[in-house]
Amino acid sequence: MIDRPYSIPLGLLFMSTVILGSVYAFQYVGGLQPCTLCLYQRWPWWIAGGLALLALFFVRERRMSRALAALAALAILAGAGIAIYHTGVEQHWWTGPTACSGTAATPQTLEALRAQIFAAPVVRCDDIPWSLFGISMAGYNALISLATGLAALTLLRRNAR
Repeated sequence: MIDRPYSIPLGLLFMSTVILGSVYAFQYVGGLQPCTLCLYQRWPWWIAGGLALLALFFVRERRMSRALAALAALAILAGAGIAIYHTGVEQHWWTGPTACSGTAATPQTLEALRAQIFAAPVVRCDDIPWSLFGISMAGYNALISLATGLAALTLLRRNAR
């Protein structure tokens, strides 16, 4: 059992930093441009990192620190939901947003076609630009988010006793 009050927030902050550092490295060093859903998946990690940092500032106020850490874990679990949705879009289990998937309506005029082309994002949400062992980045994010969020909530619950 973890009995140090800063351990869980520090772990959540560490995971947020590692995940965000990894995706930005893939983007800026590896040249892998994110789609709209990829960008949405970053927000829960930013929120969780901020909440975990706040929890570290309130470490002497056990209730406040625990509440902030729990909110951070819930944000990460919400991110897992976004990642699962994105994985489903990539695998064509369901359709994604028309703004970044191949499901837009067929334009009826040349001007409508031109407008649709210029409004379309460069990176599509239903393509898998990178995978390892058959799992895309969205799939890995879903797995890591689920494991991190559930582990944090489990440890918070055990430490409450």
